[in-house]
Order: sequence, then C-alpha cells, then structure tokens
Amino acid sequence: MQRYDLRHLKDDFYGRMLEIVESTSIGEVSIFMFEIGNFEPVQKSADIIKEAGHELMNSLKFNEVDWTIVVKKNKKEA
Repeated sequence: MQRYDLRHLKDDFYGRMLEIVESTSIGEVSIFMFEIGNFEPVQKSADIIKEAGHELMNSLKFNEVDWTIVVKKNKKEA
C-alpha cells in the first residue's frame, strides 16, 4: 500500500491518479489525497475508478480542503 499526494495538481489529478493505479499490481491498494473546492472531484474520481474496473474501498474527508480515497486495482474484465 502506498500513499500519493496529488494536491499539487489541483483539479487536474484524474489522469495521474488513473496512471498510478494502472501501473500497480493486481490487488494492490493505493491511497490518494487530493484537494477539493466542492464535492465534484469526489464523485468524478469515484466514477473514473469504477469505469476503469477498479474498486473504491474508502472515501473520506481528510480536513477542510483535502479528500482521501483508497483504491484497489482489479483485473479488467475482457
């Protein structure tokens, strides 16, 4: 399990997050921290993870401006 701080990317973290998940081993869990202004990035990140075939294991507010999600890489279905 590894933690990735994507707060420096502001609203442009989705591609990097997916790139990291795709580069991990099947079954590996990653923790991502990103900055939110409203809750749109929370839902969008959950949608991106689901569409890519991975599992969103947890999603929680870290502090007033930051959000953390926990993602498990799954095999993509054929």
